[in-house]
Amino acid sequence: MKHLTILILLLCGTLAACNREDALGNVDDIDLDGDTWVHGPIDFWIRDSLTTPLNVSVKYKWDQGELDFNRTLVPPKEEKIIPVLSAIKKVWLDNYIAEAGELFMKRYCPKFFVLVGSASYNTDGTITLGTAEGGRRILLYVLNDFRIKGMPGYVPSDSNNVKMMFHTIEHEFGHILHQTVMYPEDYKRISVGDYTSNWNNVTDDAARRDGFITAYAMSRADEDFVEMISMMLVEGRGGFENIINGITQPGPNGTTPEEAKAKLRQKEAMVVAYFNDTWGINFYSLQARTRASINALIK
Repeated sequence: MKHLTILILLLCGTLAACNREDALGNVDDIDLDGDTWVHGPIDFWIRDSLTTPLNVSVKYKWDQGELDFNRTLVPPKEEKIIPVLSAIKKVWLDNYIAEAGELFMKRYCPKFFVLVGSASYNTDGTITLGTAEGGRRILLYVLNDFRIKGMPGYVPSDSNNVKMMFHTIEHEFGHILHQTVMYPEDYKRISVGDYTSNWNNVTDDAARRDGFITAYAMSRADEDFVEMISMMLVEGRGGFENIINGITQPGPNGTTPEEAKAKLRQKEAMVVAYFNDTWGINFYSLQARTRASINALIK
């Protein structure tokens, strides 16, 4: 009788719970539009400067689902968002539009940017500063360290962080371009046999003495190609010439200074020809515009 009473009480409780229709809600009330918040100056700036003219959206609000769950990352500070995006527009977007036209950037510019405040640290001791995924999405890291001339606390050494950010953007956009139309196979033969998975144990100076513009360029030919694009644009023609002229000692692989310089000149010529022949872009003009825009931010 005791067991029967307990069973009856449990059954009554279950029936009562099932009859509480007001707790279930209505499926039509579920918001399927994603994150919502009251839009402010940042959102309006993004809409007017990037989304309306170029169909580019930016996610700056924290969303771990957009990131690697195995990394410890922090969101960007909101006071950094407009200065960062404004600089990106001036240095990268506007200059490509000036040289290649708005249609070019509408077609090939990534449509979705995700902004992160901190760096993404890898297990091998390296740092990921940015990634491009499928030509549609770019993640940018270390934005909380961004400061340009006129911002509180700016010091000349902050220019390194500014150049590093644009190096990342130009690098990733270079990938988008060559994944759309591949560069000539002859480029891969310039440094054949010298690519290495141990590039992170090589300094930029040592890499240059073996004919690579940076140590990361030694990782594989695709990275070599886009590192050349990025460094030539960000450093400008004068800065690139200084790098070439600074090679005075043999490289770790036995490359002579003359051989290293010749390899970098070959790579330079192939990058310039690729931009001209494939995209109709005068690379040296784009280079001059890009470096002038960077100088305006840091000098």
